Amino acid sequence: MREVLEEVKSWTAAGDRVALATVVETWGSSPRPLGSKMVVSSSGRMAGSVSNGCIEGDVFEEAQRVLKAGQARLVPYGVADDVAFEVGLACGGHVEVMIQPVGPEHLRLIELIESERPAELRTNLETGEVQLLERVPAADAPTRDGDWFIEPHRRAPQLVIIGAIHIAIPLHRLAKLLGYRVTVIDARAKFATAERFPEADEILVGWPDETLAGITLDRSTYVVILTHDPKFDLPALRSVVGKDVRYIGAIGSRKTNQNRLDELRSEGFTDEQLEKVHGPIGLDLGGRGAEETALAILAEMTAVKYQASGKTMKEVRAGR
Repeated sequence: MREVLEEVKSWTAAGDRVALATVVETWGSSPRPLGSKMVVSSSGRMAGSVSNGCIEGDVFEEAQRVLKAGQARLVPYGVADDVAFEVGLACGGHVEVMIQPVGPEHLRLIELIESERPAELRTNLETGEVQLLERVPAADAPTRDGDWFIEPHRRAPQLVIIGAIHIAIPLHRLAKLLGYRVTVIDARAKFATAERFPEADEILVGWPDETLAGITLDRSTYVVILTHDPKFDLPALRSVVGKDVRYIGAIGSRKTNQNRLDELRSEGFTDEQLEKVHGPIGLDLGGRGAEETALAILAEMTAVKYQASGKTMKEVRAGR
């Protein structure tokens, strides 16, 4: 819902009726994942995507019919290659799209998202019934449970960068492009400045353990430690290892990271807790510049987010 949130708000505020299209099932070469959104207004505007352009034209027409009738529809696309080609799925595959009028539950969900409060949206694919549960979702990704399509909505992903070094500058910019809320922490005030990090949501000057104590650490949190100095690294790691954060990465060589882990192990942290630390940090992309290192870090974070292998698509497809 975040991807079309602003459009839904502005169009409904202007008096437009709005239809919401959601990918609720995929097979084969579907171009967009479960939960992908597209919105269409009664005045003819559209935003978002359910297929990277493949079937948007047909979804637009179906959305207008839904708005006219006032009833949700589950629309299948694909199956065979020849049928798929007719609607734009040139690679084959199958997609099911739920198209429904935006109702009070969707507008309430937008309020919860904007206030950083968790919720779970449940849509009955047979009847179109919508339920909104204001609670921490049990799952991280959209799922099907019989006739119900269940969409978890946690807080926006938050990247906490510890160490306002040069690599942190492109890292915070790239993270913002990917929708992260970014916090930069450094005890050195001359490094942690708005001039160096103009796109950061929050810049905190202080020791890592002290500042992290005031930050929510949960499954929406990604922590990247770039200080490369034991007096900063270890307090930061002590504060996040053992917490239910999504990702912990620490810059440094294999030897440096092993020394850190040995120290933490001697303090009582378990192997199970420590194996969640990614160090050396990032995927092996070959680059060594600041921007390339930042990209490698975000690539690893993305792989962890989606529980993916980090292999090339050629390797993944060859192994299927």
